[in-house]
Amino acid sequence: MSASLIRPDLAQLTTYKPEEPLKLDRQLIDKLDANEVAIDLPDWFKQKLAAIVQSEILANRYPDGEYLSLKKLIAEYIGVEPDLISLGNGSDELIRSLLIATCLNANLNSDSPHGSILVAEPTFSMYGILAQGLGIPVVRVPRHEQDFSIDLEAASKEIASGKIKAVCLVHPNSPTGNLLNFEELVWMRSIPENILVVIDEAYFEFSGQTLANELSQHPNWLILRTFSKAFRLAAYRVGYAIANLELVSALEKVRLPYNLPTISSAAAELAIIHRHELLANIPEIKLERDRLYSEIQNMKASLHKSLNILNISVWQSDANFIYLRSSSDREILEYLKSQGTLIRQTGGRLRLTIGTHAQNQRTLERLHNFIKAF
Repeated sequence: MSASLIRPDLAQLTTYKPEEPLKLDRQLIDKLDANEVAIDLPDWFKQKLAAIVQSEILANRYPDGEYLSLKKLIAEYIGVEPDLISLGNGSDELIRSLLIATCLNANLNSDSPHGSILVAEPTFSMYGILAQGLGIPVVRVPRHEQDFSIDLEAASKEIASGKIKAVCLVHPNSPTGNLLNFEELVWMRSIPENILVVIDEAYFEFSGQTLANELSQHPNWLILRTFSKAFRLAAYRVGYAIANLELVSALEKVRLPYNLPTISSAAAELAIIHRHELLANIPEIKLERDRLYSEIQNMKASLHKSLNILNISVWQSDANFIYLRSSSDREILEYLKSQGTLIRQTGGRLRLTIGTHAQNQRTLERLHNFIKAF
């Protein structure tokens, strides 16, 4: 195929690299690299879903493209009206749709027709990847090293340039795990109304913190959530956006028809109905998260010399993962992998998803052994 068929700027685009697929016996691998809940859906849930597939889903028919039943259930869960919700094939589709709706050809009379997006790195990489795929410029500002708070001076300067059409924030942030702080919230509330503010709450069920109650006061805000994390429906790819009617209407215009398979919407409906049972393990996940953080901190006391050499630091989190830094990130990653623990290197550091108690204990023991032998 001739190279001239492809846009030249795509040569600079970095492909999103998914976590490593399981190639070995699943029973031998602790897969802690994708921020998934470690325990699969319960059998009773799968049986209920199978019964729906068996008796209600006609494979030869397209899905109900309006997804009104699922929207009503989500609306009841959040406390908004159903027409303020748009559904996507994962949050990724919604991110792409909102970039099309707000940034693409935003400045038709300019030499640079597309509005830019602003991200504070490290953060969820798909914002930058999807924007670049559409030819939308990505403006990156840094975070402060000690607590990963946004460099608000740099961000405000970029806002003042007039080029920014969307600001993309993750609350709590991935991969660092920190919530937006007071100063960041004040700054966010001051962003002009002609700029879209995306608030990604993919980890809301773990943090318990949401800005949904402020949406009515900020017509330029949009909140993203997903069923892939706490609800354990990663395989079904269901995300949703909450925003005012104008923004939701724009998303509905640009989304693909029948974007959710019928079985995916059925699984999400069932998950909402049985949310109390499915989300009952969140307190345990949070306890394990805090235990991992404390145990790694304790290692710093017991293995002080080795940790100084490795320069290991760990940060507290409000999500279902913790973030590590080391001067030997690649060595830690490879050693844990060789012992059966998969974690992810992202944003220049290591992200460790919280697993079961047994998985977490093995991770701690393996990390301890690596440090001790260093």
